[in-house]
Amino acid sequence: MGKNNQGHRANTAKARNVRIAPQKARPVIDLVRNKPILEALDILQFTQKKAAPIIAKVIESALHNVEHSDELDWDVDELIVAQAYVDEGPTLRRFKPRAMGRATRINKRTSHITVVLEPR
Repeated sequence: MGKNNQGHRANTAKARNVRIAPQKARPVIDLVRNKPILEALDILQFTQKKAAPIIAKVIESALHNVEHSDELDWDVDELIVAQAYVDEGPTLRRFKPRAMGRATRINKRTSHITVVLEPR
């Protein structure tokens, strides 16, 4: 593994296996990428999408990780959302009965949401 990929970094937060489709979460995360952290949380507070409170929680978690880190001494007011992305998680496959004894597969998609904070 590379130097930057060793373990969990203090300026990162991840939410794995979140029950929202990545296709629905990606437009919301695009709103906050490269924004100051307080502005990003304000944007999410007034965004009427199911993904908004989930992404806000991940950003707050990353913020708390920075605040409580022994190795990082960053000013909270200077932080921006440097990286934010949504990856596809495992798909839950369900079946719905249809006419004439058939069944249709329903894919319930999940997401992995990652947020990385860095100073401006």
